[in-house]
Amino acid sequence: MGNVTTSIRGVLDRAGIWLSSLCLLHCLASIILVSALGIGGQLLLAPEIHRYGLALALIIAAVAIGWGALRHRKAAPFVTAMTGLSFMGGALAVPHGFEEAVLTIIGVTLVTIGHVLNLRAHLPQSR
Repeated sequence: MGNVTTSIRGVLDRAGIWLSSLCLLHCLASIILVSALGIGGQLLLAPEIHRYGLALALIIAAVAIGWGALRHRKAAPFVTAMTGLSFMGGALAVPHGFEEAVLTIIGVTLVTIGHVLNLRAHLPQSR
């Protein structure tokens, strides 16, 4: 049973890393396409994308990071990911634009680092 739960948690951590990476790509693409070309603003900057993305990130992080914290008892993955989610939540509170992008980019980077730390915390320790 331990192997199954560890693999599910690992899958969730990897999904969290991918989701964070896609969010980062979305932010950068939005900035480039909208500012340089003036296209895609309606779709790329839609507030719903950000709300749903944050909700999905919260669910994945809560399960993967929370589960990991209970198993490995290390605070760094949890604190890092939760700080990132706070930045992402803060991005929803500011108007669309540069500030929102900066907060989101910081947030998704921290969430990704939290997932990576969580994965590493479960690696067998060499002695």
